[in-house]
Amino acid sequence: MVKDQKFYDALGVSPDATEAQLKTAYKKGALKYHPDKNKNNDDAAEKFKEMSHAYEILSDPEKRSIYDQYGEEGLEGGGMGGGMGAEDLFAQFFGGGGGAFGGMFGGGGAREQGPKKARTIHHVHKVNLEDIYRGKVSKLALQKSVICPGCDGRGGKEGAVKSCTGCSGSGMKTMMRQMGPMIQRFQTVCPDCNGEGEIVRDKDRCKRCNGKKTVVERKVLHVHVDKGVRNGHKIDFRGEGDQMPGGLPGDVVFEIEQKPHPRFQRKGDDLFYHVDVDLLTALGGGSFSVEHLDDRWITVNIAPGEVITPGAIKVIKGQGMPSFRHHDYGNLYVQFDVKFPQKDQLQNLNLLEQVLPPRLEQTKAPADAMVEDFELEDVDGSEGSQQRAQNAAHAMDEDDEDVPPGAERVQCASQ
Repeated sequence: MVKDQKFYDALGVSPDATEAQLKTAYKKGALKYHPDKNKNNDDAAEKFKEMSHAYEILSDPEKRSIYDQYGEEGLEGGGMGGGMGAEDLFAQFFGGGGGAFGGMFGGGGAREQGPKKARTIHHVHKVNLEDIYRGKVSKLALQKSVICPGCDGRGGKEGAVKSCTGCSGSGMKTMMRQMGPMIQRFQTVCPDCNGEGEIVRDKDRCKRCNGKKTVVERKVLHVHVDKGVRNGHKIDFRGEGDQMPGGLPGDVVFEIEQKPHPRFQRKGDDLFYHVDVDLLTALGGGSFSVEHLDDRWITVNIAPGEVITPGAIKVIKGQGMPSFRHHDYGNLYVQFDVKFPQKDQLQNLNLLEQVLPPRLEQTKAPADAMVEDFELEDVDGSEGSQQRAQNAAHAMDEDDEDVPPGAERVQCASQ
């Protein structure tokens, strides 16, 4: 049982919250109540101060233990523990206080090596299989922040923007509070500049960006989708992302997402195609045509006597996908489904005896055995009957040793 729940209530967590839960609660609250997002909202600024102070105490196991036992009065001078302070956590979450929260925790940015860099913009670029086969250039528009041309990123008139004297431009102030015989030190957002580190009078603010130093601009990028590019491939545009005063521009990254295709399924550089053929074609030969991804039609011939069995897989070499950044092509695999005629479509069955191989010899009952005659029936559509039929088929598949090696592992698209 804790003596005081004030700090836990400030973060919106229970006293038994884990370190991860504390981090998550602080991150969400800091984003919601940060002064940059709540201009002229004193309540939000005060809430942000309370959350930052609460997390600074509770993230330190030693301070948290003292607080749980003795309450706020039992805490000694701050900054003695090894826990991560609120400013360190925020810097970890948001790249050292950069981006939209620049200058919020001045100490965090000083620990970084080199200039800060604006955030990377990520986009998913959905591409159909035809465009991946042939290659294409896509024109994609995006919105990004750029340095305001009206004030060159100052936020106001030249000479009107001053460094905050209250926090020396860091955006944070170290405060001391006496509680009885003890003095507590803690960091909080500078109330003079609301954590911005700079002060500019409202009348001197840039009218174009309203003092934000950046404006939103529409940018069109030409994205080259190379032949044979794989799903998940990333295309980088260095320096084409958001801009920020005093920092490096961010990047833009497009990730290729291949759209499903109605005719083909792709596996690496190979294509898979499913085709239905009638029994006559499967036995006596014939042909069928396939519309390829580059608007060509290819005709596939089945030689007479080249018996196509149900589920058979054949290959057409060199008619698959182009290999990414190479000149060779994968293969096109074709899986056959043989459609047998309905019983009312069969005629002159006696003629089949003359053209087909002899019947397989079937098991016969002994002459002196008691014999009952039965007729085959279709499995009814009830769920139980269908499931039992599937189980039986699955059991027979497991015992089938005549399946060609590897054929059962090939997945083909349905038309």
